[in-house]
Formats: sequence, C-alpha cells, structure tokens
Amino acid sequence: MGSIQAGDFKKGIKVEIDNEPYEMLECFFVKPGKGQALYRTKLRNLLRGSLYEKTYRSGDALESADVHRNEGVYSYRDGDSYVFMDNATFEQHSLPAAIVADDMRWLMEGATVGLLFWNEKLIAMTPPQHVILTVTYTEPAARGNTANNVTKPATVETGAEIQVPAFIKEGDKVKIDTESGQYHERVQT
Repeated sequence: MGSIQAGDFKKGIKVEIDNEPYEMLECFFVKPGKGQALYRTKLRNLLRGSLYEKTYRSGDALESADVHRNEGVYSYRDGDSYVFMDNATFEQHSLPAAIVADDMRWLMEGATVGLLFWNEKLIAMTPPQHVILTVTYTEPAARGNTANNVTKPATVETGAEIQVPAFIKEGDKVKIDTESGQYHERVQT
C-alpha cells in the first residue's frame, strides 16, 4: 500500500503502525506560533481495540493499511471459534470465540454481519445494529403492577437475557439494540 502524508490525515482512514492496523478516530491540526504544524491524532488498534494518541509533524507519513469491509453471514460454531461466510467471495473464515463472544449472544445461524479484513485475513465481525428475537422465557407480569417503566428479565432464543417491559410474554418477538443490549420494541407478527 502507499503512504499517507500528515496533511492528508482525517477521521476514518486506516493506517499501519508497527505492523498492526489502526483506524484514525480524531485528527486535529495545530499551528503553534513558532515552528512546524502539528497533527494530534487519536487512533484505535483494530486487532486489540486499544486507543493510541500520537502527535505528528507536517512532514511525517504513515503507511496505508490494507483494510476493507464486506458483508457476510454467520454460518456455525466450530469448537472455540465461529465461522462466517464472506458474501462477496463465498469463502469461509473463522474468528476465535474470545474476540466475538460478546456479540455472538445476539446472532442466530444465517444472520447477516459485517466482516472486517486486514491483509485478506478476517480480524473482526460487527453484528447488525438491531436484531429481532423471540422471547423463550419470562415470568408473567405481576397483577396490579402498573407503575411506569416496570421491567422484568427475559431470555431470548439465543440464550441472552435482557430486561423487557412487563407486558412482554413468552413467544413475543422483540427488537434488541445489539450495541447496548437493550430492548427496543415489540415486533408484531
């Protein structure tokens, strides 16, 4: 890949530092009264998720990272990893459970996901923003309990537990925000 000059730094670019991919989250141009212009950046490591802050001078450059996103499908679990199919190439790629375990609680086999590749290797998976799942277990609402915002625990078909309003019953389909893990709305079938 090519190099990116400090003057071309902007939010969203993917760069390689010490042979690891990073995404630029922020870039601020600073022109001190004396001396060279500076670029203060905040970067996120795409392999570990850690944040990295660094200031670059106007003559500096970073190597561009070979990072791209594709749409894919969750296929199945294989021991300690999950297998995904790339919709563009129909190739299957796996990710260790340690990397994606938290997001997998919202996915059923066949669910559409976002796949992140670096140097043609799958490094991350992004679930859809919302999923619709069936409630498999929840206690009946307590009679007479009509106060505002009364919630109760419910288990959905993937095994995840969420808080739902008191009127939700077993068999209802609910829309869940995968980022926060919160109930969004009941879906009528």
